[in-house]
Amino acid sequence: MTGAQSLIRSLEEVGADTVFGLPGGCILPAYDPMMDSARVRHVLVRHEQGAGHAATGYAQATGKVGVCMATSGPGATNLVTPLADAHMDSVPMVAITGQVASAAIGTDAFQEADICGISMPVTKHNFLVRDADDIPRTIAEAFHIASTGRPGPVLVDIAKDALQGRTTFSWPPATDLPGYRPVTKPHAKQIREAAKLITEAKRPVLYVGGGVMKAGATGELKVLAELTGAPVTTTLMGLGSFPDSHPQHLGMPGMHGSVAAVTSLQKADLIVALGARFDDRVTGKLDSFAPYAKIVHADIDPAEIGKNRAADVPIVGDAREVLADLIVAVHAEHDEGHRGDYADWWQQLDRWRATYPLGYDLPEDGSLSPQQVIQRIGQLAPEDTIYTAGVGQHQMWAAHFIDYEKPATWLNSGGLGTMGYAVPAALGAKVGQPERTVWAIDGDGCFQMTNQELVTAALNNVPIKVAIINNGALGMVRQWQTLFYNQRYSNTKLHDGEDGQPSKGTRVPDFVKLAEAMGCVGIRCEDPDQLDAVIEKANAINDRPVVVDFIVHEDAMVWPMVAAGTSNDEVMAARGVRPDFGDGEDD
Repeated sequence: MTGAQSLIRSLEEVGADTVFGLPGGCILPAYDPMMDSARVRHVLVRHEQGAGHAATGYAQATGKVGVCMATSGPGATNLVTPLADAHMDSVPMVAITGQVASAAIGTDAFQEADICGISMPVTKHNFLVRDADDIPRTIAEAFHIASTGRPGPVLVDIAKDALQGRTTFSWPPATDLPGYRPVTKPHAKQIREAAKLITEAKRPVLYVGGGVMKAGATGELKVLAELTGAPVTTTLMGLGSFPDSHPQHLGMPGMHGSVAAVTSLQKADLIVALGARFDDRVTGKLDSFAPYAKIVHADIDPAEIGKNRAADVPIVGDAREVLADLIVAVHAEHDEGHRGDYADWWQQLDRWRATYPLGYDLPEDGSLSPQQVIQRIGQLAPEDTIYTAGVGQHQMWAAHFIDYEKPATWLNSGGLGTMGYAVPAALGAKVGQPERTVWAIDGDGCFQMTNQELVTAALNNVPIKVAIINNGALGMVRQWQTLFYNQRYSNTKLHDGEDGQPSKGTRVPDFVKLAEAMGCVGIRCEDPDQLDAVIEKANAINDRPVVVDFIVHEDAMVWPMVAAGTSNDEVMAARGVRPDFGDGEDD
């Protein structure tokens, strides 16, 4: 068979059932045999960035490896953003790109780009395949690398002559990855030391990142939390790994985290970090972060341990195995009479929770509150709904005001912060989980970056639902301009209103007409009295995508907030309200 036929057979054998892609000259040989495959579905996107984000959404919703495909040159370079996005958020993805023929590589041939060189910093690994015989082995290795250890994106760039050349297919191929040996089993001595610190601590906090969800360890996390009685904070990428409604859950830490979650880490005497990386959005000013805390840091990637914060007890291992062993070790500590007493700690935490709950004010002019819109979407959505979000204010409000009780129900671009992620990620999630409702919570700025993938959704019968939180501005940037740039709104207004009137959302383009033009149902909602009826109407439509244009007040802000570069001690519960971490009054 040809190398291209071998590629499709290899994808079938590794269990890939969906490829998001866009054909072009150098990858074209692979598209011919894909037409004959009964096991691999191809979803034709409108832009390669959409293919990459759809593959990410598919992977996050299913736990399987997402697959995207593009041609050489600009097709491949359009995948760089989703590759970087998947790399930052540890998403298992394999990107397959065509490359010019082997003899033309390095000659600046038509549509040539060194995608291996370009993508090296933003992939877990990448391959350049010049020989048809190497295709099965490379695909097998790519899927293994993407899905094991710390998951991540792997790029396979295949020269056109390798796709056209003749080869003999055999499976399984002999793989050869001598330097790739992820450590999954944690060291027993470190586990015992961690358990000892947990029972000795007075103010412990479990700081849970996305790695717990990636490892399928949410059940073990709940057992450990309830066994110890320690409070739990879940990062933006970890939301859903521990039920929001659980009494031990303090919420999300970080720049826009809950006051209780931010404060708990600052005042903790022990932080048990599980599949989290102490990134700057959680720590704030690093040298002032959690000054009283000893650190237990468990991660499958040894490069993360000690990278930002030194660990007193470093544990390299898979989160599921780490948690399982920790449960046993804590039981052993309890059997020896060593049990943590956190009563005083919980008294403080409960006071902070009660004093500074998440909330919002309704606009005085009777317009829609964006927080209320998002909260009602969450309350009215069917059970097991999956939510994707773009990046900005709407992302933070969706993190705060929708309850995430189960893993893999909240998909967003956490590390890279990619505007335009929501719609294609929702497409991928819905393809992977067709029986579940998928809502994309998007901003009017984000939506204009990748909304062309609504055409993909409409033509492929993928009935996602999109909520545009339309405030007529690049909301998060505008919030910073309000707070830090003396309300000088340089290039953040997306629509200036008409006849000198204040902006009431982006009206150019008209999102309702745009949605209809792309084969979707378009609805606009401006009146709070119509909010529930509009959301229920959107939930009831399941034969095509639905886009709801929610016109919301432009001055709404995301609170709490820790300003960039400042200490978490300076968290603001609301504008002009700085909580007092001690027993005194507020500033």
